[in-house]
Amino acid sequence: MACNVLVTGGAGYIGCHVVKDLLKNNAYNVIVFDNLSSGYADLVQQAKLVVGDLQNSDLLCNVLIQEKITAVMHLAAKTSVPESIADPEIYYDNNTMGTLSLLSACKKAQIPHFIFSSTAAVYGLPTESYVQESSPTAPINPYGHSKLMGEQMIKDFANAYAMKFVILRYFNVAGADPEGKLGQRSKKAEHLIKVALEAACGKRTALPIFGTDYPTPDGTCVRDFIHVSDIAHAHIEALNYLQNKGQSTILNCGYGQGYSVKDVVKTVEKIAGVHLKTENAPRREGDSPSVIATNEKIKKILKWQPQFNDLEFIVKTAYNWEKKAS
Repeated sequence: MACNVLVTGGAGYIGCHVVKDLLKNNAYNVIVFDNLSSGYADLVQQAKLVVGDLQNSDLLCNVLIQEKITAVMHLAAKTSVPESIADPEIYYDNNTMGTLSLLSACKKAQIPHFIFSSTAAVYGLPTESYVQESSPTAPINPYGHSKLMGEQMIKDFANAYAMKFVILRYFNVAGADPEGKLGQRSKKAEHLIKVALEAACGKRTALPIFGTDYPTPDGTCVRDFIHVSDIAHAHIEALNYLQNKGQSTILNCGYGQGYSVKDVVKTVEKIAGVHLKTENAPRREGDSPSVIATNEKIKKILKWQPQFNDLEFIVKTAYNWEKKAS
């Protein structure tokens, strides 16, 4: 019997890749819940789409019950660090209160399994070169705080209401569907690889580099980039784990390999065959110098094995999508 899965934010960049991965397997029926503020209905044509707001808990509860949902994957969120600093109210309203509304609906509908899209931003300014799931959480921006609050609510609800969860702390998600069917569409893109490729395709005049004086080997920020298809597959493995009576857990989603902004620039130039014009800019408030995952835990617990751990492949798939989207 197929498992009925609700994916919030399923029409967004990461969500549509998760939906595609779920639909590959006849074991899942997928219902997408999205307000389409940053998602696109045409990216999830194969799934049932319910357009609605996360804070409409009654609608959520009705969908969960009517569709006989047994697992929720909660990806819907606002994700811009600079925007969260400029307008934190939106982030606490959408990310934190939206998660509370969804959890309340899950409680009423007695949903047993919950998978949450969290972020490495919960670690703030790590004191270690590689962050573990047990590393201190101390966000330095409202986006990170809004997600950490979501994590705490999930733990409290799970403890009180017989729900099991997997919290996936994403590092820097990038790339596009290797088959070229899906990719990142952002009206105001901020993701480094996406912005660099927009510049490479002539959609921007230059790539701004925010800070060249960080305590890193080349002075620019270092990040752990992970291919969106590997992130998607981690959700499938998390669901399998919970369905096989796995206990609640928090897991990093990264490759354990750091690349600087300048490394990304060189890779984009190589893949796109262009010289990328860059502009040095001041540091952005809320940016950490370096954030790299340890991933032993997710490999051990979920038996997750990344397939696309290669910066050139990440950039190539994103470039192919960007050219097509031109």
